[in-house]
Amino acid sequence: MANLKEIRNRISSVSSTMQITSAMKMVSAAKLKKAQDAITAMRPYSNKLTEILQGLSSSIDSDNKYAQKRNVKKVLIVSITSNRGLCGGFNSNIFKKSTELANSVYNDSDVSFVAIGKKGNDFLQKSFNVESNHIDIFDNLNMESVSLIAESLMQMFVNEDFDKIDIVYNKFKNAATQYVMTENFLPVENNEKTEEAIGDYIFEPEKEEIVLELIPKSLKTQLFKAVLDSHASEHGARMTAMHKATDNAGDLKKDLTLTYNKARQAAITAEILEIVGGAEALSG
Repeated sequence: MANLKEIRNRISSVSSTMQITSAMKMVSAAKLKKAQDAITAMRPYSNKLTEILQGLSSSIDSDNKYAQKRNVKKVLIVSITSNRGLCGGFNSNIFKKSTELANSVYNDSDVSFVAIGKKGNDFLQKSFNVESNHIDIFDNLNMESVSLIAESLMQMFVNEDFDKIDIVYNKFKNAATQYVMTENFLPVENNEKTEEAIGDYIFEPEKEEIVLELIPKSLKTQLFKAVLDSHASEHGARMTAMHKATDNAGDLKKDLTLTYNKARQAAITAEILEIVGGAEALSG
């Protein structure tokens, strides 16, 4: 059994760790509220815009450079992670899905990555080709900074640098639940059922002009929604992880305190026995 000083040091260390994890939990909870409000407000607009665009795209015959379907030889995967750790399986789930896509789904294609987040960049560059990384985007997360990334992705597709572009990210449901999503980014998919649901309207200007104007905006919105989803999921995952870490630290502190009390009682008992034994020896 460890001596009393070692146990006291361990109790002090666990108490300090518990204070840190509790503080991180509260910080993540505060940030989560803002991130959750942002994605909740953004998601209906993004989904409806994509739905309308897919319906309109299926009804026109114009040469849409963003909807060109080619033989998939070169694939680009946009992997969205975080800049910091201590958020449970948030990043490792993205690593696992990205690796699965590269090695199983697109194993016959040349796969490259665009990393959004430091953790993803550090992991992917060890085994794959990373075209670019965007580590500082979370320092000032806004539509303008994400639009620049979306524009570069669209340009690479138009230049035929890649035949298909996918996005891998964590979709936010609540603080304890996030889903790993794989979304098609380019080429733009058409949906004839959506066109029927939209109905027969008179468009001004023409459908072709509307589609060509909306596609870049829709793609930028789609990527921004994915980044916001990932941002909210990160804070939710970190809050949950820190909550569990705080509870575990509390349980460990209780166990160590019990061990310390037992050791102290054993030491006191031993000292009393020594005193009694010494007194009996003197009296004898």
